[in-house]
Amino acid sequence: MQNVTSVELSRDCDAIEIPAGNPMTLRAGTRVDITQTLGGAYTVHTMGGLYRISSKDADALALQREAGQSNSAPPTEKVSPEQLEKMIWDTLKTCYDPEIPVNIVDLGLIYDMRLEHQEGGYRIGVKMTLTAPGCGMGTVIAGDAQQKLLYLPGVQGADVEIVWDPPWHQSMIAAEGRRILGLD
Repeated sequence: MQNVTSVELSRDCDAIEIPAGNPMTLRAGTRVDITQTLGGAYTVHTMGGLYRISSKDADALALQREAGQSNSAPPTEKVSPEQLEKMIWDTLKTCYDPEIPVNIVDLGLIYDMRLEHQEGGYRIGVKMTLTAPGCGMGTVIAGDAQQKLLYLPGVQGADVEIVWDPPWHQSMIAAEGRRILGLD
């Protein structure tokens, strides 16, 4: 979503202050400008700052929860390692920094992904970085990725580790990310 929509919160909802990562509650009746709706989370501007609101609170913004957003258990169908690897990358592409309209894969934040078979399923290991070491949203973004990966079929565990080596820089942005950001 590129255009800004203004709404009044219909009820109290949990939010995370951007970029500090501090949890807080936005009160019913607060006027917010929705600036980004990507990956099942919402970035809003209000009270002079930016805040991330999760999909569970979409109704407070008078929005419908995005399709595919669920709190139910992961599906149990069998998939091949090749199918699962594609699903992992597709899932990671649904995760966004709340300040940047490019997914974490195309932004160049994913440094490594490993898929290990273990008895009864798979374990996923992801190493990712952030655009800035001081970003308080790192654990939020990593947690979002981890939760989405745990929903994939056959996945018994997922670890998303934030690393700083090598340091991220703009040259790591994929062609699609560069196009979205107008860097071409």
